[in-house]
Amino acid sequence: MTETPLPLAQPEDVHTRADWEAATAAVLRKTRKLSDTDPDTAVWDKLTRKTLDGIAITPIGTPADLEGVQTSGRPTRAGAWDIRARIAGPDAKSLNEQALVDLDGGVTSLWVQAGPETDLKTLLNEVLLDLAPVVLDPTGDPVAVATAFLDAFETGTYTNLHPDTNLGVDPIGTALRVTDGSPVTDDEVQAHRAALAVIAKLAIDRGVRGIVVDATAAHDLGASDVQELGFSIFVATTYLRALAEAGIEPAVAADLIEFRYAATDEQFPTIAKLRAARRLWARVLELSGVTAEQRQHAVTSRPMLTKYDPYVNMLRTTVAAFAAGVGGADAVTVLPFETPVGQPDLFGRRIARNVSHLLIDESHVAKVADPAGGAYAVEKLTDDLAVAAWAELGLLEADGLDAFRARIADVVARREAEIVTRKRPITGLTEFPNLAEVLPERAPSDDGASVRRYGASFEALRDEPAAAPVFLATLGTVAQHTARATFVSNLLAAGGIAVEVAGPTSGVEELLASYDKQGVVCLAGTDDAYAEWGSAAAAALREAGAVHVIIAGKATDWADDSAAMGVDALAFLNRTREKLA
Repeated sequence: MTETPLPLAQPEDVHTRADWEAATAAVLRKTRKLSDTDPDTAVWDKLTRKTLDGIAITPIGTPADLEGVQTSGRPTRAGAWDIRARIAGPDAKSLNEQALVDLDGGVTSLWVQAGPETDLKTLLNEVLLDLAPVVLDPTGDPVAVATAFLDAFETGTYTNLHPDTNLGVDPIGTALRVTDGSPVTDDEVQAHRAALAVIAKLAIDRGVRGIVVDATAAHDLGASDVQELGFSIFVATTYLRALAEAGIEPAVAADLIEFRYAATDEQFPTIAKLRAARRLWARVLELSGVTAEQRQHAVTSRPMLTKYDPYVNMLRTTVAAFAAGVGGADAVTVLPFETPVGQPDLFGRRIARNVSHLLIDESHVAKVADPAGGAYAVEKLTDDLAVAAWAELGLLEADGLDAFRARIADVVARREAEIVTRKRPITGLTEFPNLAEVLPERAPSDDGASVRRYGASFEALRDEPAAAPVFLATLGTVAQHTARATFVSNLLAAGGIAVEVAGPTSGVEELLASYDKQGVVCLAGTDDAYAEWGSAAAAALREAGAVHVIIAGKATDWADDSAAMGVDALAFLNRTREKLA
């Protein structure tokens, strides 16, 4: 029996752009984000946000978004991505145990930090190097590390290394991570080039890759998505030129390179960034007369992780891994949630690798190649990122890395401004902090110690809690004061400042009955309550011993400071902590 197929949409289900604008405007008017006099078309301005690169991310995409796009290309990974575990630390024996547990738990490759002093034979004992690719992250002399790794391989019973193995040399990325401001000398540049050529030839002889273009070196310093992309292509083209000077053909050199990008919890920019990276590299290779695919390794962002309320990091890394998989990454590393706290334990590592298993095996994210392809908004964002990154590449070629660092510093300042005004909230740190939390105990770790996390300024305050609490002088009933009391309590907690709450009060006498000589007080109530008895309450509290009065809301002449939406939280918290001291 054959059935007549239904049309994709009934006539009554087809709507115009104006229909969507009208429906959306109605919702925004109910929430007072649009006034009755604002046109429906104003919803685009209200709901469109801009990245730190100034690129617009619209609430929905439309066919018009694809008019005038300048780039094309889609991710080519088909099927499951390579689940790659990070192995880093001083004790080779314990790292070997971690590696074997991870591999038994479904990890398919290892990303190994190693220096010349690392005992790689112990670390890689019983790791089947012909089945499990190892990507080196060398510290110190990369040639010595690569040689030690190959020696460890040759002592085994394997016939070949897995072809996705990578000896991991990345001299420019390594130099960028040096944050002491010292310039790279000509001798160091020549040494780096020599190491690049030596390792490239070792890799060619063994049938593996030898070079990593680690764009997370820029990301970890605070670079934007466009800067990260531009940096990666700049580094890769520099390596192609250096290898050509060493007599290695571009097609061979391109096959030696793997790219590493950061995946953040901003899922659409991450998806678009990985898609744009492939287009950029394809264009470089086209100009070089080479046809090859970009090999991508995505690692969940270190700067986005938080030391406090670290369990929220599980959510951040899950979104980031999803975006990396959808964006077409060939390999994905999910960093354990407690990475900012210290050396991850067995639980953290298991959760990290299981994120990919859930996405691949249960959510079937890898069943479709490039699932975001064709989505108007994603295609537009991909094109915008690619075009802007090509311009960034031009700046890097013209101005070099010192000017690039300065541009990163500008992005860091703009991001910090959004964080301190809480336009860019960080859950568990700048929003909904828990001063009573007990952090998980982990062994110390210096892996990623040079990374400055986005919430570093607030973490520094939390590291040294204020010596005394603020008295929260709540005016009126719970229903009347709870909105502002909750707001200011969370704000103070973000700076490591506890509060002691008066509770429901009906006048100055009840308020004073709860007051216990705290030096700093903060009034929280409605505008009507402030008008009725706020000034009297502030005066009475001063007479009882308060030396600094804050109001939750707009500034007033009877308070010394104020805290309202949009306040520079960091400046406010530092002022308050000074008064508490």
